[in-house]
Amino acid sequence: MVLLESCERSFLENIGRPFGELPSPVLGRSFAINRLSLGSPSNSRTSTEQICLMAGKDHLWNLASDVTGKLVFLNRCCTDSLDSLLFLKKINKCWQDHCRQMIMIRSIFLFLDRTYVLQNSMLPSIWDMGLELFRNHVISDKQVQNKTIDGILLLIERERSGEAVDRSLLRSLLSMLSDLQVYKESFEQRFLEETNCLYAAEGQRLMQEREVPEYLHHVNKRLEEEGDRVITYLDHSTQKPLIACVEKQLLGEHLTAILQKGLDNLLDENRISDLTQTYQLFSRVKGGQQILLQHWSEYIKNFGTTIVVNPEKDKDMVQELLDFKDKVDHIIEVCFQKNEKFINLMKESFETFINKRPNKPAELIAKYVDSKLRAGNKEATDEELERILDKIMIIFRFIHGKDVFEAFYKKDLAKRLLVGKSASVDAEKSMLSKLKHECGAAFTSKLEGMFKDMELSKDVMVQFKQYMQNQSDPGNIDLTVNILTMGYWPTYTPMEVHLNSEMIKLQEVFKTFYLGKHSGRKLQWQTTLGHAVLKAEFKEGKKEFQVSLFQTLVLLMFNEGDEFSFEEIKMATGIEDSELRRTLQSLACGKARVLIKNPKGKDVEDGDKFIFNGDFKHKLFRIKINQIQMKETVEEQVSTTERVFQDRQYQIDAAIVRIMKMRKTLGHNLLVSELYNQLKFPVKPGDLKKRIESLIDRDYMERDKDNPNQYHYVA
Repeated sequence: MVLLESCERSFLENIGRPFGELPSPVLGRSFAINRLSLGSPSNSRTSTEQICLMAGKDHLWNLASDVTGKLVFLNRCCTDSLDSLLFLKKINKCWQDHCRQMIMIRSIFLFLDRTYVLQNSMLPSIWDMGLELFRNHVISDKQVQNKTIDGILLLIERERSGEAVDRSLLRSLLSMLSDLQVYKESFEQRFLEETNCLYAAEGQRLMQEREVPEYLHHVNKRLEEEGDRVITYLDHSTQKPLIACVEKQLLGEHLTAILQKGLDNLLDENRISDLTQTYQLFSRVKGGQQILLQHWSEYIKNFGTTIVVNPEKDKDMVQELLDFKDKVDHIIEVCFQKNEKFINLMKESFETFINKRPNKPAELIAKYVDSKLRAGNKEATDEELERILDKIMIIFRFIHGKDVFEAFYKKDLAKRLLVGKSASVDAEKSMLSKLKHECGAAFTSKLEGMFKDMELSKDVMVQFKQYMQNQSDPGNIDLTVNILTMGYWPTYTPMEVHLNSEMIKLQEVFKTFYLGKHSGRKLQWQTTLGHAVLKAEFKEGKKEFQVSLFQTLVLLMFNEGDEFSFEEIKMATGIEDSELRRTLQSLACGKARVLIKNPKGKDVEDGDKFIFNGDFKHKLFRIKINQIQMKETVEEQVSTTERVFQDRQYQIDAAIVRIMKMRKTLGHNLLVSELYNQLKFPVKPGDLKKRIESLIDRDYMERDKDNPNQYHYVA
């Protein structure tokens, strides 16, 4: 093996004699070194300028070439015995010496470099000539080159293993390879191959050994380390393939495995910093973000489905949905850089899982709104309540069966309005405005009508009180009536009960007053919605009770006696059996036991007797006895749902007739497709088929005689 030794000694010795006269134009090359006076660089530069000006440029160029060649040749020696590190240091010293001496030679022949060389495009500069000679005589030697590259790669391997290495040595040697234009072919290719092998093995091993957060932290650390190597000693051109290699082997080959192994845990535990790192790393790799999107969507759908489909979670479903939505919104904002793709896919995923259980989420959202808008809700200020309603509307948007929401919302709104249970009129109207903005004026027209009825009822009652003051016998009962437009409000099943004479008299007085102002209208009293305030005397003193109309009728019986049986009460009041049992339970088995049941027990049986509790005690003067009939029963819930389904049938029928009237003739598949586009609630193909058959039976349309899947409109 040969290597350039130290070149510190002067390469031109004992040439201190001054110039003689230039010989004839035919100058021998031996003349130059022996007769050129180079006592100092400044003298040498002067001499080269003189030769150039005296037409000796060609010979001077040959002289410069000889000097450079001898510089390289004089310092070659065998270095087989050196170990890797000493070898690298030795060749680095020779390279540095060569560079210093080439700077001196270039300085001496500067005039030649700037004149003669520039005028001859085929000639390299003095500096390039020195590089070429060093490359040809030193680095091109395969033994020297291989040992140099092996040594550099070994140092980098040690550094990657955590050892401290001489980075300045690496920087100098790699700069040498770059200057000699052998960096890419001799070093970079082998370097990238070894890097690829290293990280391929490391990725496989660490994926087995480490949890996902630790693994991703390691990947990030490796990327930073390799980036630092590019800055410190590698050529800048290596950065792109090097980083791509690390990304491919540590990330690209394990994208799916990483997400399957750890994404759900990161999301479950809300590991914000780890999720941020996951997003940043996956965004670096081609296809990484798309795979992350897919797993993100699957997580949302799977987690959301566990909230929605389990009936045992119905009580907390809406709150859990709101909390889950807040959580994913925060992750998108902080971890996923508000990426629109993640936002849109999150919305699609919510819409998918929330409609896996038809109708129930819509019903529960309506009830949740009721719990927030009902009086007595002290959980939130007006501002907080507004924020909660905004969040609810976001969940509401995902629901397909918005008509189910409307039905239950309307039923609960009616209760709040009729018994004065609304926490805030402003909050009610704000929610109504949100629904109108989301679903259109048609969706809220009946709800707005309910508010209008309540406002008009207030005006009517002002007029009625003035009317009563002019009556000869105004009575001692203060009557308040709400006039409800039947088409706006939920459907209530009328129940005929036996009112006492004073109540009947007041009803007739109001009927005369109202119909006198609005002839042609019909009043239907809804006893199930009535309520009253009763005054009662006990041994402890007077009390007031806020009770339903049914509770009122039962309690008023005890003005006539102290004890009545179940059958007697049922006969006297006319209250329906199941409703009466619930009413008696509230009066005799609840917290405020105004009546005593005999025998004791929670359920009301046919033979039970009820006694007025004269010893009743309570710390409050005005006591509200739970209005059992105002709480939603299973029957009421089923009835509301059935009404929604019945309304849907009407809408399907109307849509079919509308489409067929316009098209006249249409195939089954096209008709079904049109219906899906027009209907705003989820519907099954089987249900559509039943409605089509129903319309055929009722002669709205008919099948084609030759093609049973073709329909014709019947005018």
